[in-house]
Amino acid sequence: MGTYINKGNCEFTDIVNSEYVDKTSLIPLINKTLNTECRYSCVTRSRRFGKSMAAKMLCAYYDKSCDSRELFVGLDAEKDKSFEKYLNKYSVIYLDVTSFTARPELGDRIVRVIQEKIIEELKDAFPDVRYKDNSDLMDTLSSIRESTGEKFFFIIDEWDAICREFPDRRKMKGDTSGVAPTILDEYVMLLRRLFKTQDSDRVFAGAYLTGILPIKKYNTESALNNFNEYSVIDPAFLAPCFGFTKDEVQSLAEQHNASMEELKMWYDGYNIGKEKSIYNPYSVMKAIQRGDCRSYWTTTGAYDSVVTYIQMNFDGLKDDIIRMLAGEHVYVDTTEFTNDMHIVRSKNDVLTVLIHLGYLAYDEDEQECFIPNKEVGDEMNNAIKATAWDELAKTIQNSKNLLAATIYGNEQAVAKAIDLAHDENTSILSYNDENSLACVLSIAYIWAKNEYVIRREYATGKGYADLVMIPRRNVSKPALVIELKYNQSTDTAISQIKRKNYPAKLADYTGDILLVGINYDKESKQHTCKIESVN
Repeated sequence: MGTYINKGNCEFTDIVNSEYVDKTSLIPLINKTLNTECRYSCVTRSRRFGKSMAAKMLCAYYDKSCDSRELFVGLDAEKDKSFEKYLNKYSVIYLDVTSFTARPELGDRIVRVIQEKIIEELKDAFPDVRYKDNSDLMDTLSSIRESTGEKFFFIIDEWDAICREFPDRRKMKGDTSGVAPTILDEYVMLLRRLFKTQDSDRVFAGAYLTGILPIKKYNTESALNNFNEYSVIDPAFLAPCFGFTKDEVQSLAEQHNASMEELKMWYDGYNIGKEKSIYNPYSVMKAIQRGDCRSYWTTTGAYDSVVTYIQMNFDGLKDDIIRMLAGEHVYVDTTEFTNDMHIVRSKNDVLTVLIHLGYLAYDEDEQECFIPNKEVGDEMNNAIKATAWDELAKTIQNSKNLLAATIYGNEQAVAKAIDLAHDENTSILSYNDENSLACVLSIAYIWAKNEYVIRREYATGKGYADLVMIPRRNVSKPALVIELKYNQSTDTAISQIKRKNYPAKLADYTGDILLVGINYDKESKQHTCKIESVN
C-alpha cells in the first residue's frame, strides 16, 4: 500500500469501527458514472460536512489492492446491483492537496512535487512498464494504460486548497509578458492535462474531486467544464449525502438518550436541494460523544474569512446580516459568484461564499439564505464582535436591554427600545402595517434568540399569536406572548390575547407567561406597551 497509489482501506476501517452513520448510498451514484461521459464528479461542501470521510469510503471501495467486502456488510451500497461489479476493481490514485499546501518549504515547487511523488509511486507499482523520458504524470499514466490495460480511479481531496492558498494568477490567453506561470497557473494546467486531453477517458474509469468550492472559473472559462458538479447550492440527487438527515439524527438520539429537540436547535436547518432538514454531521457526532450540545464550529478554519467578508460591508450587507440574525430570510443571487474566495465584488458574492462555508443555509426554491441554527448564529455573533461594526454591536446590546425590560415589566422602557429599533431599521423595511412591525420586533429581540425559541405567526388553536417566545431548556425565564397592533391600542392587543386564549398553547410550560401588547401610533410615530403576567 502506498501513500498516493492504492492506499488501501485502513482509514475507512477506522471510520466504520467508530460510530458510523451510513453514507455509502453515494457509491451507487458514482458507479453509474464510471466509464461514461459523466465519469468526472466534483462534490463540494463546507468543512465538517464529511468531505474527507466520503473520499476515504470511495478509496476503500474501488481500491483493488485490498478486500473491502466486510466493511460494507449491511450498508446501503451492498444492496445495490452495481456493488459487486466495481468492488475493489481499480487502481486508485488518492491525493490530499492539503498535505502539500501545509508544507511551506515546497514554495513554488508544490505542483511539480505533487507530480513527482505520484509518478515515483506509479513506477514502483508498475515496474515492468517502459516509460518515456521526461514523462509528466499524464504520460506516465498513459504508458501504464498502454502496457497493462490498467484503468485508474482518481480521488482528489480538498481539490481547491491551492486555489484558496495561492490565488495569484496571470492571464493565459494572449499573454506575451514572458512572466513565469504562478502556482495556480501550474495547478490548473495539471488538472486540464489530466482530465481534458484525448487520453483522459482511456486512462480513467472515473474521478472524484471534493472541496469547499465548485470548479474554479479561470479567465471566465471553466478549467474543467467536463466535470459534473454537485454543491450545497445545486446538489441534484446527491442531497442526502451532504449531511445527516432528520431520521439519521433521530436514530442517534434514541441510541444515546440525547435530546432531539436540543440537537435540532443547535445543528439542524440546512436546506440542501430537496432535503429540507440537514444537520451538521461533525457537530452532531461531537455532541453525541461528549453528551453536550454546544458550538463545535470554532475549530473550523473559515472563521477569519467570515470576519473579513462581513467587514466588506457592501451596500445592504449589514441590513441583511441584521435581518438574518433576527431569523429572517434574505434574497441572494448566487449566479454572480465566480467560485473564487479572493474575488468578492458584491453583497451577493459575500452571501454566496458564506453559504459555501456553511455559515448560511440556502433555500433553492425561494433563492433565499438564512442562519440555520443556534450553533452558526452564535458564531456569526462572535464574528460580528470581531469586526468594526460598532452600530450592530450596539443593536445587540440594545436588544439585551429590551429583553430585560420586558421580563421586568418596564412598559415605558420597552416602548422606547422598540422606538429605537424602528429608527435604526427604517432602511430595511417600510413601516405601515402589523407585519412590518413584527419584522422590526424580530430585529429588536435579536438577543432573545440566545435564550428563547421565537415563533412568528404561532398557531394557537383559535388564531395566530404575532410572536411567541418560549424559553430554551434550562432557561428560567417567563414565556412571552406578544400581540402587535398598528394604529389601535395596547388594550386591544391584550384583549385579543385573552379572548383567543393564546397562552393555552403554552400549557406545558410551567413557569410564568407574560402577555405583551404593543401598538404603533401612526400620528405620534411612537410605540406604546402593556405587559401582564399570568401563571
